[in-house]
Amino acid sequence: MKQREDLMMPRPVGDSQSEMNEIVLPNDTNPLGALLGGRLMHWIDLAGAMAAHRHSRNYVVTAAIDHLDFWTPVHVGDLVILRSSVNRVFNTSMEVGVKVWVENYLLDQCQHVSSAYLTFVAVDGGGRHVPVPAVIPETDEQRRRYEDAGRRRETHHDELERRRSSQN
Repeated sequence: MKQREDLMMPRPVGDSQSEMNEIVLPNDTNPLGALLGGRLMHWIDLAGAMAAHRHSRNYVVTAAIDHLDFWTPVHVGDLVILRSSVNRVFNTSMEVGVKVWVENYLLDQCQHVSSAYLTFVAVDGGGRHVPVPAVIPETDEQRRRYEDAGRRRETHHDELERRRSSQN
């Protein structure tokens, strides 16, 4: 019992921070040599899951991915850097932010490619939802992301309610 209580102790955002790096190869691109959007979404999902696993210390499944924009192209040979961390926890789910950068190491340039918010749900081996420990934001930026996650969740819930009521 004590061990489960320890697993539910709140954890700082820093404990979930993860970084993943990928080199863009020809198989990752379209005929123009630009990174496929679907491949980047796959990498974003993996980077997000790493942060969710680290925080929850449990299996996690992707429940939702928020709006995704691609601001700059990524090409064969570029290095893609994905940084993720848990923004906020909501009982069995957690919002994870992933920020994507492209580094052209030949030109010594780094550009922001995309940002995404994903919702992961912690599950046990049988797929049942399990509680997730609270997250503790420690910096001003982490506190801003924590508050923003609460507003996004509220907006999503309001939108779901509108859809449900319009179907009846």
